[in-house]
Amino acid sequence: SSSDLRDSYADHFFEKRQRKGITRNLALHLMKQQNYFGSMMVELGHADGLLGGIAQSYPETLRPAIQVIGAKPGSRLAGIYILVLKKRVLFFADTTVNIEPTAEELADIAIQTAEMARKFTLQDPRVAMLSFSNFGSNGHPFSQKVARAVEIIRYRAPSLVVDGEMQADTALAPEISKASFPFNRVPGNANVLVFPDLQSGNIAYKLMQRLADAETLGPILVGMNKPVFVLQQNSDISDVVNMAAIAAMEIHQRRTQAAERTT
Repeated sequence: SSSDLRDSYADHFFEKRQRKGITRNLALHLMKQQNYFGSMMVELGHADGLLGGIAQSYPETLRPAIQVIGAKPGSRLAGIYILVLKKRVLFFADTTVNIEPTAEELADIAIQTAEMARKFTLQDPRVAMLSFSNFGSNGHPFSQKVARAVEIIRYRAPSLVVDGEMQADTALAPEISKASFPFNRVPGNANVLVFPDLQSGNIAYKLMQRLADAETLGPILVGMNKPVFVLQQNSDISDVVNMAAIAAMEIHQRRTQAAERTT
């Protein structure tokens, strides 16, 4: 509230959102709020990244960042969880943002999650597009949407290992895939699981967290134009530390990429 930057931040925000219901007085009022002020710090280069959300709901933290910073051009925001099990690491998407994504949006989520998985594990991602159907066994529009997403991914990212639509056990159990679906390009060894909608992804990661004793890292927000990370309200100290480390890694990678583009 007392920062010398508040007026200039309000001016920038008013210029950005003046045709979307924001007045100059409202912009000045919003800059008293931590999430708006912090997002503007990142947008104008006064901070490298933003980590917040522990005292607010996920939408309340994410909305200011979207309004101030926004998504990368042509990208879809998604919330990813990393699940660390005894013998494997899995990436779950989307668990926090897109309630009922289209086939095109599922494709974008899958490609971005695969890119993140490659950065974290330094291994080639193997993407399973999940459904209640296995490769056309059910012609419901829900499963057809996932199959269409696979086609889009193969067109946009032909080198990415992806298949579907498939059930979760087909994606994770090699014996099932080998016996019934020998053509499967992800034969029971998936490390990226893309769910057909938000409710299934959110339910799945929480079941794994509580019943399988999986360590969870996230949600990691992908698709933002600058580094923004949103904690869940029930996050503990280790969650905050882990997310801060992930945020620092993302900032470092973006700096490295920017330096490579200028040389």
